[in-house]
Amino acid sequence: MDLEGHKQPVPVEKRVRDAGLRPTRQRIALAELLFAKGNRHLSAEELHEEALAAGVPVSLATVYNSLHQFTEAGLLRILAVEGAKTYFDTNTSDHHHFFIEGENRVFDIADAPVRVVDLPAPPEGMEIVNVDIVVRLRPKRVP
Repeated sequence: MDLEGHKQPVPVEKRVRDAGLRPTRQRIALAELLFAKGNRHLSAEELHEEALAAGVPVSLATVYNSLHQFTEAGLLRILAVEGAKTYFDTNTSDHHHFFIEGENRVFDIADAPVRVVDLPAPPEGMEIVNVDIVVRLRPKRVP
């Protein structure tokens, strides 16, 4: 806490280390890009472009590997939205999403109550961990 009682953000290197990952230069650079702008949804390709624009010399394969390591460590959440297109969400809490078709844009459904009823029973020995809802949007068609 600072002098005014505000919670201080956790430094990126500490977040990476606390998640059990070695804080390599590339991981730290990618984590800074990911988490510096608050909650967001990015594809590996978008993060790769941001990294290159920021002068971070990193391959797309390294970006993919880092994103999957961050996900396994609990720092990110994967959203499979559009076929093979995968987005990585910096908000790991349980929440749902809108997806705008044609724009390939994902954003959180804010504070709206979304209820899921009549889920099937999971197979023997399994439990339901989470239910992800993606509401697809497109501009209304005018007749």
